[in-house]
Amino acid sequence: MSSSDGLDLRGLVPAPVTPFAPTGEVDHGALASYTTWLAGFPEVKGLVCLGHAGEGTALTPDERVAVIETMVRAAGDTPIIAGITSEGTGVAATEAAQAAAAGAAAGLVYPSHGWLRFGFQPGAPQDRYRAVHEESGLPLILFQYPDNTKASYDLETQLEIAAQPGVFATKNGVRNMRRWDTEIPVLRRERPDLQVLTCHDEYLLHTMFDVDGALVGYGGLAPEPLIDLIAAGKARDYPTARALHDRLLPVTKAVYHRGSHMEGTVALKLGLVARGILPDATVRSPLLDLSTGAADEIRSALKQADLL
Repeated sequence: MSSSDGLDLRGLVPAPVTPFAPTGEVDHGALASYTTWLAGFPEVKGLVCLGHAGEGTALTPDERVAVIETMVRAAGDTPIIAGITSEGTGVAATEAAQAAAAGAAAGLVYPSHGWLRFGFQPGAPQDRYRAVHEESGLPLILFQYPDNTKASYDLETQLEIAAQPGVFATKNGVRNMRRWDTEIPVLRRERPDLQVLTCHDEYLLHTMFDVDGALVGYGGLAPEPLIDLIAAGKARDYPTARALHDRLLPVTKAVYHRGSHMEGTVALKLGLVARGILPDATVRSPLLDLSTGAADEIRSALKQADLL
């Protein structure tokens, strides 16, 4: 994808949660006001829905379409990017086409989830991106999964996907700093037009000096300091970046240093309730409510970080 295609994510790209009413259905009123708040920051370059933070796999196809439509209406000129999470390649392509029809400006393509356990056949990820782009016409973001899964793409696979039509950015969450430090420079050299976005919510300081921006669930809770952190990284201002990291550390620990990274979504919702952004922290199974005291812990952390 060339720069003339116009989708510029060089800044903060939050991945907001999907609000639910206490009775379990999507709360479109809360989703609209939440979207408008995030899109109101000039430094927010896009919003990603229906991913891990957005509980996309817990929604029906009709609900996913409705979430995109609500966010598109509420976001103004801020592009809405749809997480494409279906297992089969053809089903994922159909999901992406539905997202495009609903107004999504791009797609974030998740690996087939069977690969997490069993790995992928050579060429299968490339075929997935090709099929999704051809079916939907959407610009696509390459999603690099953590190194401790079998769905983490080797460098050659990343380079080949990044060279395919429609692929314009990468969301890298490899969570192995040795691989980060050796692979990101090669991606930069070999694919200079590729926009590189970190999704290391819990490793932002290390990764912030090598990227064009951040595509993080964290951005849906604390956009203000993350906007400043991205600016400090681009300015190579380590002291400021370190101070922002340390300011956020209580929140990082309360949200992301939990037993499972999936608990981060529940914690994000509790934090958004504490900030007065969302009215309710309901999640859908397989996510479960956090233990008693988690809400107070997260509120205290937000207070320490001057986010209340």
